[in-house]
Amino acid sequence: MRCDVVDDRGAAGFGWIVREPMTRTSHALAADGRVWLVDPVDWPEAIERAAALGEPAGVIQLLDRHGRDCAAVASRLGVAHVLVPEEIRGSPFEIVPVLRRRRWRESAIWWPRERTLVVAEAIGTNAFFPIGSDRAGVHVLLKPFPPRRQLGGFAPEHLLVGHGPGVHGSDAARALEVALGRSRLSLARWLVTLPARTRRASG
Repeated sequence: MRCDVVDDRGAAGFGWIVREPMTRTSHALAADGRVWLVDPVDWPEAIERAAALGEPAGVIQLLDRHGRDCAAVASRLGVAHVLVPEEIRGSPFEIVPVLRRRRWRESAIWWPRERTLVVAEAIGTNAFFPIGSDRAGVHVLLKPFPPRRQLGGFAPEHLLVGHGPGVHGSDAARALEVALGRSRLSLARWLVTLPARTRRASG
């Protein structure tokens, strides 16, 4: 498995992305001498780097089907594996309930101090989510009814996702706004351009 570091924010944490069409992205969020791993894929270099940022505090699985290596990493580090949380006690994070469906349960993380929003699946940035020059897009199954009420009130400076690199600075809030705002309008275009984007992602 080949991975790359992305979303490097120094003492606040970083992400790592698997070199594959689905570009699974994991995150380490560090604050006050502790570090939380979000939807981790077990890349030893990343786990070691995360541990250098602080004491491991927990593994957070934001999406019910994003098992990845969450349980194994939590067991090895001796920390809790928290599945689709409603809150993370003792952390600086606020938990946002994105979806609570029978086959899709997803939470997001809002980190007010760092103006950071972490979204596992509802929003993504790889070739399968956005349209055209957009920086981010809504998951295709949610495009008809995007989670505007849940995520539309945030203006992040760091938008971190579970598939693809994050968006940072002034572009982050705009990317989220555009993704949620034109989701329904972009569905037909998304379907038409899917073959080309699939070829591009696989290449």
